[in-house]
Amino acid sequence: QVQLVESGGGLVQAGGSLRLSCAASGGTLSTYYMGWFRQAPGKEREFVAFISWGGGRTYYTDSVKGRFTISRDNAKNTVYLQMNSLKPEDTAVYSCAAARLGVSTWSAYDYWGQGTQVTVSA
Repeated sequence: QVQLVESGGGLVQAGGSLRLSCAASGGTLSTYYMGWFRQAPGKEREFVAFISWGGGRTYYTDSVKGRFTISRDNAKNTVYLQMNSLKPEDTAVYSCAAARLGVSTWSAYDYWGQGTQVTVSA
């Protein structure tokens, strides 16, 4: 059973940066696609990005392209989300998840972290 724990969230001003981390235990992430999702209050869960097993393939939702970068270090069993040029509309709880396939549909992901709050002030 893979367990995922996110960290790195916080309060930042618009235009600032944060780096989220997602550490795994109870199993190796190297055979999983890893994704980041977010959910703002009153809104549905939204796909942000995913990365393939070896890191060679990444995919982003349009609203974060050019600002966010997903990466992974399989030796550390950790996935990252570097978020630059943050906007107030990026405010949400960000969660990492693991899946066998590279998809943007949250229901395809088998394991989830508890989430970390990101708040961007104007």
